[in-house]
Amino acid sequence: MKQTISRFFGIAFILIFMSILQSHLFAQVVRDSVPELQKIDIVEHLGQTIPLDLTFINDVGDTVQLSKYFHQGKPVIVTLAYYNCPMLCTMVLNGLSDGIRGMSLTPEKDFTVLTISINPTETANLAGAKRSRYMENLGDKGKNDGWRFFVGEESQSRALANAIGFQYYYDEERKEYAHAAGAFVITEEGVISRYLYGLEFKERDLKLALLEASEGKIGSTLDRLILYCFHYDPSAKGYVMMAGNIMKLGGLLTLIIVTIFLSIFWARERAQRTVGSTA
Repeated sequence: MKQTISRFFGIAFILIFMSILQSHLFAQVVRDSVPELQKIDIVEHLGQTIPLDLTFINDVGDTVQLSKYFHQGKPVIVTLAYYNCPMLCTMVLNGLSDGIRGMSLTPEKDFTVLTISINPTETANLAGAKRSRYMENLGDKGKNDGWRFFVGEESQSRALANAIGFQYYYDEERKEYAHAAGAFVITEEGVISRYLYGLEFKERDLKLALLEASEGKIGSTLDRLILYCFHYDPSAKGYVMMAGNIMKLGGLLTLIIVTIFLSIFWARERAQRTVGSTA
């Protein structure tokens, strides 16, 4: 019986391993067999600084330097997109907007969001229209300047994309830009802190990435305790609980409770002795 169970789990393990391996190999084969896909990628440059001297035109037509939005004591979320994108960019921005709306942190007060067009033919008016849409989608959180949209010369957007590792290209046949999906969390000094992938951004991941990038400058004490209990897992592309830190925190909490209990007990005991000696 034991041999049968052992054999069953052995076969199951091999099948799962083969499935994972085949999935990875299949993705690699597809990528290698389609040359265009090799031009699209996000190559992480964690810890590197983006060029803050790049110049763009914002959603009201002002020419501004990227540095204007940094060194303000709060992190920055950067997205690279283009406003006439038929599908993917809108899905990314919708996902980011939904994630921000559900978070306890607020744009402008706690962080800044910058969306920069990779299409040099797009105008400030188009950026302004896009901004209006997403400000409305944010509800009360959209009544400030926390999320700005930009256009600019290709040399500027390309330089920013290269610094982040956002690889894209223009498909002449389809008249569209081909690119990956993601958002990038930057510290106030311009250092790349975290890459968030996909079309949806979980409120927890978004918040923890911002807390991490802020280095304790935003959020409450409870937020910092929560951040202590999680860490970013590259394989899961999200934040997961860190069992070791949770156990440490639980141990510390237990010690505090026991100390308080013993202090009260000893204080009462001393008070009873004092009453007894004076009686």
